[in-house]
Amino acid sequence: MPELARQRADAQKNREMILQVAHEALAESPDVSLNAIAKRAGVGPGTLYRHFPTREALLLEVHQQGIDRLTATVTEVLAAHPPLDALRSWFTTLTGYVRIKHGLGEALHSAAAKDVISASWPPVTAAVQRLLDACVEAGEVRPDIDPVDVIMLLSCLWRTPDGPEGAAQADRLMDLAIDGFRP
Repeated sequence: MPELARQRADAQKNREMILQVAHEALAESPDVSLNAIAKRAGVGPGTLYRHFPTREALLLEVHQQGIDRLTATVTEVLAAHPPLDALRSWFTTLTGYVRIKHGLGEALHSAAAKDVISASWPPVTAAVQRLLDACVEAGEVRPDIDPVDVIMLLSCLWRTPDGPEGAAQADRLMDLAIDGFRP
């Protein structure tokens, strides 16, 4: 393998590792330092900063990658679960991604951040529409439900507290919403 190709492959591997570790670390604590992320990823701070020159750049890429991964799972989730269970499972995962985003607070209020977050709406809306279509086809929800309304209604899920009590509350809220979706 030529030296330049090996360097590019190594750089891509480092970037992917940084993103993976950053996603995990930010889920644990939105205040995690970039140096801690670099150390956990097995790279030096210089390598991290070459890929992500600012904290915001890293946070936005983690957010975008998470949304891309999540929207790509709809087919898999529908294949593994009945449609209504797939909707529940998918929204539970979405809730985890959004909790991370909300935990980052001020870091995601720049114009660039708003652009990235706005760009995530169409694929998320399309994913919810696919889930709703499957539920309609199975006769589990009404056909007149708007995916944006579902997202707005279920946004309460990522405002529930962490821990078992918050998870139980999120389940109750999901049940209330889904009861309203039924034919």
